[in-house]
Amino acid sequence: MRQAGVLLHVTALPGPQQCGSFGQEAHDWISLLGRHGVKVWQVLPLAPVDGTGSPYSSPSGSALNPALLDGTSLASGGGSLHTEADQQDFARWQRRQRHWLQDHCRFVVLKQLHNGAPWWQWPPELAQRRRRALRQLDQQQAGALHSEALLQWQLQRQWQALRRHASANGVQIVGDLPFYVAHDSADVWSHPALFSVTAGGRLLQQSGVPPDYFSHTGQLWGTPVYRWHHHWLTGFGWWIARLLRQLELYDLLRLDHFRALQAFWCVPGEAPTAENGLWRLSPGWPLLGLLWQACLRRGLLLPGARLPLIAEDLGVMTRGVEWLRDGFGLPGMKILQFAFDGEADNPYLPANFKGRHWVVYTGTHDNATTLGWWNQLDGESRQRIEQTLGCAVTAPGWQLSELALNSSADLAVVPLQDLLELGDEARFNTPGTASGNWSWRLRQPIASLEGPIKGYGELAARGKR
Repeated sequence: MRQAGVLLHVTALPGPQQCGSFGQEAHDWISLLGRHGVKVWQVLPLAPVDGTGSPYSSPSGSALNPALLDGTSLASGGGSLHTEADQQDFARWQRRQRHWLQDHCRFVVLKQLHNGAPWWQWPPELAQRRRRALRQLDQQQAGALHSEALLQWQLQRQWQALRRHASANGVQIVGDLPFYVAHDSADVWSHPALFSVTAGGRLLQQSGVPPDYFSHTGQLWGTPVYRWHHHWLTGFGWWIARLLRQLELYDLLRLDHFRALQAFWCVPGEAPTAENGLWRLSPGWPLLGLLWQACLRRGLLLPGARLPLIAEDLGVMTRGVEWLRDGFGLPGMKILQFAFDGEADNPYLPANFKGRHWVVYTGTHDNATTLGWWNQLDGESRQRIEQTLGCAVTAPGWQLSELALNSSADLAVVPLQDLLELGDEARFNTPGTASGNWSWRLRQPIASLEGPIKGYGELAARGKR
């Protein structure tokens, strides 16, 4: 089915809190999309953020960001344990989430007790998770640990209320999962053997990508790479549990940096840039195969159905990555801002899309807004784009959106900034930079978006979406 969607992170929603939340504005946004036939809302990761505000280097691979909790709903009694039914629901939820919840709560409480110090700077008995120390923590901090678990349950309830509202309005929610987790995270602390760190927490090998479009020295992410042989020995249990947790939260999940499931760029832990790394193979085939089987057992898939994943297949692509993507029938991504280099065989040009099994974007959270991108182009580049479009460019965001909607791709997704023709003051992230990211927010009420979303829905309908 051909569909149209909008990319807008929850933190960018308007509202009375410091950032957008799971509150009324999110419900109003879903209603607006559904009213105008826009059937997909894509968000960025909902995980807690790192010190720069990035949700892509999270201190938890499974938790939800406490900043997204709607205080108004909470104050009205929407999340407290008022009844026995609430208490039973909370207890059942804790049991279902035990693979991550207990250690996440311990990690948060220990960070608070040690003034935010990374886990490898904690006392050795806690950094190395000695059983006696953990039992003592559980006893002495029982109240704080309970509060953290309750906070995650309240977040879960609010998010699931949004999911139900989206379903009632015919809107699917597409999530986003970072490939790696932060060095200073509950996951690495609780499962150090699965990551490339020493017993003392020192980073042995870290993640990144080689020099590319975004950076001539590559991107150095500072997150530990996986010790894949240990994942093999445990039947990929941590990965499967993490992915199943995400599939509980979304209708469809974009797997960021998908190419690392086939091979990953491995950089020495002390390296200052990503230039001197090596490609190493990953066990993507058995991992995705086991995930497919786990989804069948849980009733998340019907026999013969594809995994509900989108492969973020950007960057250095090889036949191996394409075989992995196509072998599991996963849609890849096409970015229109990459399409106009003057090469007739450019794979991002809609005329060169092979088949329909794609998700096409004007740009993503890592790109300039389309207006910002257009403003940076030289005259020759602009002329090439106008020749492709067959008309003068007067509204870059809308004209690239129409190109995406008219393409053969099954799903077209446009950042809200492009529908509002915003420039780079509204850019969400610039890869390779450490400040000034993740902070853009919509300052106007949801009701003021009626015109742009209505127009986008009509444009999508003309494109048979």
